[in-house]
Amino acid sequence: MSNAVSPSTPPELTTRDVIRVPAVRNMLIYSTALYTGLMLQAAALGKQVYDITGREIDIGWIGLVEFLPAAFLVLVTGMVADRFQRKKIAMLGIVGELVSALALMFYARTHPTAVAPIFFITFLYGVSRAFIAPAARSIWPMVAPAGGLPAVVALSSATWTGAAILGPASSGLLYSVDPWVAYAVASGLICIGLLSLMRVKTGQAANEENRERPTLHDALEGLRFIRRTPILLAAISLDLFAVLFGGAIALLPVIAEERLHVGDVAYGWLRAAAGIGAAGVALFLAFRPARRHIGRLLFFVVATFGIATVVLGLTHSYLVAFAAVIVLSGADMVSVFIRGSIVPLVTPDDKRGRVLAVENVFIGASNELGAFESGVASQAFGAPAAVVGGGIATVGIVGLFWFLFPSLRKIDRFSDLESDDNSQ
Repeated sequence: MSNAVSPSTPPELTTRDVIRVPAVRNMLIYSTALYTGLMLQAAALGKQVYDITGREIDIGWIGLVEFLPAAFLVLVTGMVADRFQRKKIAMLGIVGELVSALALMFYARTHPTAVAPIFFITFLYGVSRAFIAPAARSIWPMVAPAGGLPAVVALSSATWTGAAILGPASSGLLYSVDPWVAYAVASGLICIGLLSLMRVKTGQAANEENRERPTLHDALEGLRFIRRTPILLAAISLDLFAVLFGGAIALLPVIAEERLHVGDVAYGWLRAAAGIGAAGVALFLAFRPARRHIGRLLFFVVATFGIATVVLGLTHSYLVAFAAVIVLSGADMVSVFIRGSIVPLVTPDDKRGRVLAVENVFIGASNELGAFESGVASQAFGAPAAVVGGGIATVGIVGLFWFLFPSLRKIDRFSDLESDDNSQ
């Protein structure tokens, strides 16, 4: 792929420029409300499952159940996002998430002693999210003005991280009142997100529905495009393997209770520390986005993520654990920003849904399978060993990818990238 920048390439816009666009503002409201509700629900769910069974492995099973739908439906969800109106698909998926949240609320009111129904509800939530991810993420480039995608990605990351503070921080307090109260508030926030997305205008010509009969060849195009685009393959894979082994956040209920000896409210704030670190970095990136040495920065922050994970696994101090979570989440946010800019920049719009569906499986594998791996390892070797070992493995992955993918390491500016089906 040529690194030459076309003379017609628009200048990169600032945050102040893109936030004037009404569709961008509505997407930011949608993202903030929806993900605050989902983060609140996730924090309460992990705590409730561990309170019911007292077994780390059950936290891991929750992660696996969330991941499986995205993996099994990857060819379907990507095709749907590319062939039908993405906004409609995202809205239907959010309705599914809302139904799942309400189901958790009603089940929590029965003071449950079994987790099997929770696993079933989580699976239904995973199916909904599998359709939302490629459809909703494809909308951001559609509403971004020319030259404004990096700023829009930074803003969307900032809303996500704000949600990662508000949701978990409030979960401890709401959960201490009663678990069903946490799920009720989450349901209300998801509903607000749905209403906000309804107001987003993507333009009549954007993502017109394709009525041609789908084929297996078309469905597999996302996988083929990633495979023949080394920069894309490297950026997604690095996140997959790094977070797969560094899934310490899933074990925070165990760490809080058995290692730090703190209660529900302190656990909620420890979970919120991930959002605090990510939000601080996201706000910085929103106004001062990374512009040079993008590839090297990606490797540096993923290594930092691994080192902070090791610290979290070794400490008995709540303050040190809090700081470690802030650092690792801040480093992860830089990685999310870089990957979130690279993927749409090198992917043509007509393939974006399928590529993002595949990326969603990779992300799910790193997050949900990472939670499963951490739960299994913690059950077998204890939480400290699982967290420390995962952090060391993450640093090792960074070193391996540094030599395997020089094209990723050598990226200097986002403007060096181009959306070209024949690139690479």
